[in-house]
Order: sequence, then C-alpha cells, then structure tokens
Amino acid sequence: MNLRSPLGQARGLGSAKDGTHHFWVQRVSAVALIPLSLWFVFSVANLAGADYEQVRWWVGYPAVAVTLVLFIAAALYHSMLGVQVVIEDYVGNEAAKITALLLSKFLHLVVAVASIFAVLKVALA
Repeated sequence: MNLRSPLGQARGLGSAKDGTHHFWVQRVSAVALIPLSLWFVFSVANLAGADYEQVRWWVGYPAVAVTLVLFIAAALYHSMLGVQVVIEDYVGNEAAKITALLLSKFLHLVVAVASIFAVLKVALA
C-alpha cells in the first residue's frame, strides 16, 4: 500500500527524511543532560559559600573541567535544537525564518565557545 498521491509518485516527491534525525538527536541530548544536570546542580550546591579560590581549585580538577565542558556543549546543543524547532514552527516569513535560524545558531556557537574558553582558562590557569 502506497500512501503517496499519484502526482507525488510521478514527481518522485516524498519525505525529506530529516525530521526523524532531528527528533532523535534532541532526545539523545536530553537524556545526556539528565546526569550532567544532576551532577552540576549537586556540585554547585556543595560549593555554596565557597570563595573564588576554592571554586578555581575545584574547576582545576581535570574530571570536573571535562564534565563542565560536556555539560555546556550538551546544554547549548540541546537549546539550539529546541530553538530551531520553535523558529521553524512559528516564523512564517521565509526570509525572517532563515535569518532567525542563522542568528540562533551563531549566538549559540558564540556562547558555547566563550563558556568553554572560560572553563579552560580557569582550569588551566
């Protein structure tokens, strides 16, 4: 049984097969964020009342720095995917949609690079 219209069959039109990949990548990043977010929240809670030097010392541990970088990368990638879906669903004008998507990706990239640079600067200083 074929669900495509005769015109669609004649033109060879069908699914772009892109939406499923986006859906799964967003779900995988959400699952990855569960343990990373729990680790981050409990770590920051344990640092309550710590001074700057104690936090620098904590970030200086290689395992902590790597986990912070993973958390930042996963959170911003997941955010970028979510914002992309919202823009694609709710922005009607094609030019505005493309502009918003490019701006969103650029801003997410800038925030990711700046955040990871800050973690590495503190960890390696």
